Formats: sequence, structure tokens, C-alpha cells
Amino acid sequence: MSQIQERGSTHVYKVNKISKEEMDSMVARCVYEQPPFCSAACPLKLDTRAMLKAAAEGDFKKALQLYEKIAPFPLILSAGCEAPCEAKCRLGEVGESVAIRAVERAVARFGEQSRLGGIFRSKKRKTAAILGADLFTLLLAGELEKKAYPVTVFCEQEGYEDYLRACAPFLDEESFALELKRLREKDIQLECNCRLDEAFYADKQSAFDLLCASDAVRAKLFPEAEPVAELMFCEQERLVSGKTEGVLGAAFGAKKAALTVDRLAQNLDPRNTRGSEGAVESRLYTALGEAKALRRVPLPEGGYDAEGAAAEAGRCIQCHCEECLKSCAYLKHYKKHPGLLAKEIYNNTQIIMGDHPLNKPMNACSLCGQCTVVCPNDFDMAQVCAAARRNMVSTDKMPLAPHEFALMDMLFSNGEAFLCRSQPGYTQCKYLFFPGCQAAAIAPETVKAAYLDLCERLEGGVALLLGCCGAIGDWAGREELSGQTRELIDRELAKLGDPLVIAGCPTCKKELQGHEGLRLTGIWDVLRQIGLPEGAKGLDRPMALHDACGARGNAETQQAIRDLAQSLGCTLVETEDSGDRSPCCGYGGLTAYASREVAGEMTEKCLERSEAPYLSYCMACRDRFARQGRESRHILELCYGTDAGSPPDISEKRRNRLRLKNELLQDIWQEEAMEKKLDYSLAFTDEARRMMDERMILIEDVIAVLEDFRVSGEAIEDEDGLLVARRRVGNATFWVKFSRAGEGYLVQRAWSHRMHVVKREG
Repeated sequence: MSQIQERGSTHVYKVNKISKEEMDSMVARCVYEQPPFCSAACPLKLDTRAMLKAAAEGDFKKALQLYEKIAPFPLILSAGCEAPCEAKCRLGEVGESVAIRAVERAVARFGEQSRLGGIFRSKKRKTAAILGADLFTLLLAGELEKKAYPVTVFCEQEGYEDYLRACAPFLDEESFALELKRLREKDIQLECNCRLDEAFYADKQSAFDLLCASDAVRAKLFPEAEPVAELMFCEQERLVSGKTEGVLGAAFGAKKAALTVDRLAQNLDPRNTRGSEGAVESRLYTALGEAKALRRVPLPEGGYDAEGAAAEAGRCIQCHCEECLKSCAYLKHYKKHPGLLAKEIYNNTQIIMGDHPLNKPMNACSLCGQCTVVCPNDFDMAQVCAAARRNMVSTDKMPLAPHEFALMDMLFSNGEAFLCRSQPGYTQCKYLFFPGCQAAAIAPETVKAAYLDLCERLEGGVALLLGCCGAIGDWAGREELSGQTRELIDRELAKLGDPLVIAGCPTCKKELQGHEGLRLTGIWDVLRQIGLPEGAKGLDRPMALHDACGARGNAETQQAIRDLAQSLGCTLVETEDSGDRSPCCGYGGLTAYASREVAGEMTEKCLERSEAPYLSYCMACRDRFARQGRESRHILELCYGTDAGSPPDISEKRRNRLRLKNELLQDIWQEEAMEKKLDYSLAFTDEARRMMDERMILIEDVIAVLEDFRVSGEAIEDEDGLLVARRRVGNATFWVKFSRAGEGYLVQRAWSHRMHVVKREG
């Protein structure tokens, strides 16, 4: 297969491979949207985290707005709330919890009350009457008024002051005055000096749509009724009542009663679809490693002033689970937690016709698995993205463009650059060296030195296989191509007597583990066993060790590399995120092809951990770091005294693979290789080379355009006298701007696009 066909112009309707149940199960692992522990402990569901943040910033108006959502009379609630939130504050595990209740009192005192003008509020048509005076009925009146119900309170007291005293006798004088003012300003009608008996109740039944009563009034009206613990709805009498304990209990009971009234007003069963009520258990994870064990700001007898409340609120660590966002450059780039991004990617796979806006984020994931390691619940974003890619490919909805170059490179490695030979003198071999396509492309001299060393020091024959392991096909979601690669490798190994495969790359080793019956080891394990070759030596300065994604979860490989480095005399700098927590360099998952921007951010994430030269055991990592300008070495370069030097461009990588194959054929197997040579000179400007590398245009693509020009003579001459020629190669049309240079050409610029150019006669 020389080319990979682009998808059809029409989408194919096929069965989706991702079930909603599987996706929901995965998304449920993400706890990012779980409430903080303080909010979870609050039955009223106060957004404590947001309120404390606003207070810490001195924005008491915003803080009060948040508090008023759960407290129609904030000074009453803050004065008597039992504050279960404080017991759940995570700071209590390393020091003293935040004094949330004291901050709430300051917010209620210093916050500017929000004013919702009655003329802008649409009143409900149904009316509500509340009988009695206790804390429950007062708060219920506030909740119903907030829901825009016309509310009338009937009480036995003589006026507003007596009524408020009866409901909240624990208020101090300052708080009493403020809450009395708030009560008068609310759209609540107060009817005083009422005789709340059966006759009164019977009279009001027909005057109001909804009736509520304090527990004392309810007991007087219906003495035979069973007492209730929290909330009672007498269906026959259509009466809502409550018996609560404590200020928080009264507030919670009032909130539940208001929901019951609201459902009754809509002729709905008040027992159904009430959602989650009361305190809940939170699954949120919050790392406390950076939390400071600070003591509370001293609380004066009269409560915090605004400055003290802001300081105490500032102690809140704003509990969030952001372990993956802190570690993963991919998630940080898209500013979305994995639960949300996974849902969006799943929805993207369900689109049959039209655009698929999540294709790029789906393809930008490096599939490295770091998120699974750092997530306390093992959320696997790689599984989500890999499954989505396979699904998009199988349903003919994945454009080829993001991965085409990498896939063509894979076909090149397993085609023109492919080589599988037994060691001279052996028909079948005990071992086979599999260095990987990136090693052959980036450091061919190192591959050659390693193979010659293994042949010399291992008994039983060492075969060599130059090619791609198939990881590229897997990363692109191309299962058919991966299957073909697996069959190719298995067929070649069978010819050689199924030798023990010595992988030179941890990703290749991981990929090859999927082959049934294949025996595997790493060259690092072999060298640790037989010893280092003569002349092996580490750098004379400390190096930062970067662990490869392919070795994630493989402690033996990680330790073997460290043992080798120690034997080389290396002084290693262990970075903060190493081992299984190591970030991806940006090559894995084909990120470098699908999203250069995200890949660059991944590389920077790796390099920000240390200023030292980087030591890796994945050739792609070595290449990515060197491209970023950091001194970088592969451990096999130190073992064999080689230096790949500056990172090669994409054309040089292909030439390196071919050159390595041809040199080995000639030097080891005495086979002459046929090399195609141009009968004209070809040179490139620096700008042309930069454009070609950025846009993944090979020298072979440029040659194809020039060869076509030499035959047809067709070109466009621009205003500077430069010629522009084109040719379609595979799925893309390549354009080259060039000038004649003696017997050859000087390429000035090169670009490509995926459209057809049609030549029409006449």
C-alpha cells in the first residue's frame, strides 16, 4: 500500500463503537465538578467556596448575594447556624479549619443587600398563607417570597417587632434592627392579632390557594394527626407544616417546605423529582501538600470586622481537584477538565453529517496515560480519545489530514526502508534487535553500533528488523493498518524461529507486547546483564532523566535505565514529575502531527522541570528536546559513544533510514543497494527548508514536482521571474517556487493543499 485513501465525500452510517453507558461510567470517575467538602456538608447547599473567595477579595456585596441564595434572612442564619461545614473543612487536617460561620456573619453585616425591584418581578398567580410565628414559618415566608409567591403571614403578635422577636429571640439588638428592616422591605404581608383557631383556618382555606402552618398551629388545628419529625403535608387538608430543631434545621425545613408548596401550586406530586436534598458526601479530591497549617485569625468578641473577615476567608484553599490539569499540558491547553472534555468528544463522535469541532482536541491528546496516574480515580483520557479516533475512522468520519504524514512515514518504514535479516552465518537466530523507526531516523549510527555490539557479545545469532512497530497506526485509530503491521512482524519473526526480541524503544516494547506468544526484553535489560560496551561513558555534568511514556507503569524498565546511567557514571537530576508521573514530550499519540501548538506546550512542560541537559531512553523524546534547543542525549548514545547531533528534518529522517539500511546491507550482508541519483543539482534556501519541515513536505515531494515540470514544462512565472510548478502526490497537491541554478534548481518556497487542480482545455 503506497498511499492511504482519504475518506469519501459522504459520511457512512455505521454502528457507533462507543456506548453511552461506557462513556458515562468513565465520566463518572472525574470528580472535578463534585462540591467542596464544606458545601457538601451544608444541607442548604451554600456555595461556600465562592462566598469565601469573594470575601477574601473584599467583595462583600458578591459574597452576600451568594449567601442570600440560601438565606432570606442572612443575619438570622449566620447567628444560629450550627456550621457543619467547619468540621468538614480540609484545612482542619493540617491546622485549624476556616471559621466559616464567623465569616458568614461578617458577610451578612457588611455586604450590600441586593434589591430586586417588585415592578421587575413577575408574581405567581397562586397565593400562599402562613399561620403562626416561629423560625420555620419566618424562613418559609422568605423562601416563598423569593419564589415570587404573594405571601400573607397571620400571627397572634401585635406587630412586626413582636413577630420577629417570637421567631428569632436569639438575635442581638444590632442584628435584630437590620433583620427587621429586611423583613419590612420584603413583599410579605403581615396580619397581626389573629386568633389562629379552626374557624380562622376554615375561613382562610377558600381565600388562599396554599396554606402553611407552624408546628404549634398545626397541632392545635389537627390534634389527632401524627407528629412529624421534619416536614408534613396533610394531603386531605392541603396543609404544609414543619417541626424542626435548631436554626439550620429550620432553614432546611423551610427550603423543603417551599419546594413542596411550589410543586403543589403546579398540581404536581410534592414527593417526586425533588432532586438531591440535604447534606451529601463529596468525592472531591484535594491535595494538601501545599496547604499551610495557619491558625485562624483571632475572633474578637463582637465578630470580625471587614478586614479580619477577608483575612480569615483568605485562608480557604479553594478545594478543587486539578491534579490532571496541573500535570497535563493537553488538558491545560483546552482549559477543560477530563469529564467535560470526554463528554464533548463523545458527542463529537455522534455527529453523522456536518462539522466535527472536537476532532482537533481528540487528536491532540498524546495518549500517554499520565492523567490516569495523577488522577485519584484513574480517569483515562487516553482511552477516551483512542476509542473516539477508532470510532471516527471506522465510521468514515475522520479526515486523513491530521495523521496522513505519520501514516505515510510508517508505510515508508515498513516498505522501502524495511529490513529483516538474520545474522550472517545463521538461518535462525536466538535474538532479534528491534531498534524502532525513530531510532533509525534520528540516530542511525547508534543503531548500527548497538547491533554490531549485540552480534559480537550474544551467542546464538542476533537478527535485525528495521521497521515500525505499528504504534503509529494504533495512535491514529487505523486498526486495519495496525493489523497488517502485526502480521508483517509476526511473519518475519516466524521465519527466524521466533527469537527473543530485544526492543530498543520502550514504546515499541509496549506495542509488541500485544503480539501473541512473542518473547520480549529491552536492550537496557540486556546491557545491564552483559555489561556496558568498551568506551561507554556518561556526560561530565548532571543530567535530568526523562522517563518515556512507553515505560509508564513499568518500574523494572525505569529502574534498569537508572542502573545503566549509574554504571555510565552519570549524575542524575531527578525531576519533580518523574517515573510514572512524567509528562509526554509531545510526540506520542501523533500530537506533533495533529497539533504543533499543543505538542510544543508538552515539550515545554517537560523541559521546565530542570535546566540541565536531558537524558532519555526514547529517541522521539531526545529529538523533541533537541528541537527545543535543549542539550539532549539518548542513553544508547552514551553507551556507544555516538552523538546524533542536531535534530534532522523530516526529509533527513527518511534518508537516514534508507542510508542505514543500505550501509548495513553492504557492510554486513555484502549486498549492493540501488540508490537513485538525480542528473541535476538541487539546492534549497533556508526559508524553503523551514517551510518544508513545518508543513511536512519531503524533498521527494519537491523532486516529484520538478520531475513533472521537466517533462511537461508547465509552470507559472511570477513578477520576480521565479517559476511555480505543481503536482498532485497522493492526497495532496504540492507547489514549488524555484529558480534555475546552472544545471539544476534552487527551491525558494514550498507549500501544499488538499484540493484538486483541474486543467480544462479551451
